Amino acid sequence: MEENAADWIDGTMKAVLKRTDMNKLIMNYLVMEGFKEAAEKFSVEANIKPPMDLERLDERIKIRTAIQNGHIQEAMRMVTALHPEILDDNSKLFFHLQKEDREIPAVLHQLERTLALLAFDPPDSSPFADLLHPSHRQKVASELNAAILKAQNQEETMPMLVELLKLLLWAQDQLTKKRVKFPVMSDLAKATIQSPSKS
Repeated sequence: MEENAADWIDGTMKAVLKRTDMNKLIMNYLVMEGFKEAAEKFSVEANIKPPMDLERLDERIKIRTAIQNGHIQEAMRMVTALHPEILDDNSKLFFHLQKEDREIPAVLHQLERTLALLAFDPPDSSPFADLLHPSHRQKVASELNAAILKAQNQEETMPMLVELLKLLLWAQDQLTKKRVKFPVMSDLAKATIQSPSKS
């Protein structure tokens, strides 16, 4: 059976999703990602209780902010004070933090990638331009945030919304591998759906 994008969207719009379930999903995302103010406001507006005490978010917010502002050593000190074992137990995370730290040389490969940026004018045209993008720090901040949640014995370390988006991508991949024609969500950020190609 082949559906076009309009039919797919129409079917999706008719799907019943309880407002309480949607509100829980949103609240989960806000809390897991450390958006305290938004979670507080959403809690009042949606009349929903957060899954944890929002005061516990303060340390994670300070650490995330330090990383996003490039204050890696400060963030590492705060993490060690909060949960001394996190950086010892998670060498990959420790490596990523060190890569972000401009004061301490990381491993040779990462240093070479960074120095390669100097060969390009402008550096944004380098094949390693991803190192300059703020999303690189955001990724490291999210990694550390998940490690803190795990150290605080949180069952979930990733927002349910992120898990659902990964599930959507996986499902689309499986359908594509089986050569099923279906409308594809081509841009998750904009929820753009493309009709299947006629081939």
